[in-house]
Amino acid sequence: MTESAITSVMQNLKCTREQAIQVLQDDQAIDKGQRMDFDLSPEQEKLAKKYANAREHKRTAYQFTKRERKPNKTKRQLIKMLADYLAGEGITPAITNQERQIAFECDGNKYELTLVQKRPPKQ
Repeated sequence: MTESAITSVMQNLKCTREQAIQVLQDDQAIDKGQRMDFDLSPEQEKLAKKYANAREHKRTAYQFTKRERKPNKTKRQLIKMLADYLAGEGITPAITNQERQIAFECDGNKYELTLVQKRPPKQ
């Protein structure tokens, strides 16, 4: 332990001479493999090694649930009104999606009517 090492530790750690000497002695003891009072206990060390090994971790099984959409009453009413109108004109409509689509046949051709609600413009 040289005087320059002691002064260097004192300046870098802003500590007293006794504290710097203790730090250097602890560093030397750690370098030799001695256990210190702040080391983990053998049980804690074993546990830390276990968690550091990534192969022993179990992966989290996420359960992705599909978000339930709130029913859009306005769109349902519009689709029903359109289907009722087509039925009144002698056309047999089939509601394929209660908030979006009506399928029907007219003059031998098949048609699908799709209702799309636009979002309000961003401001």
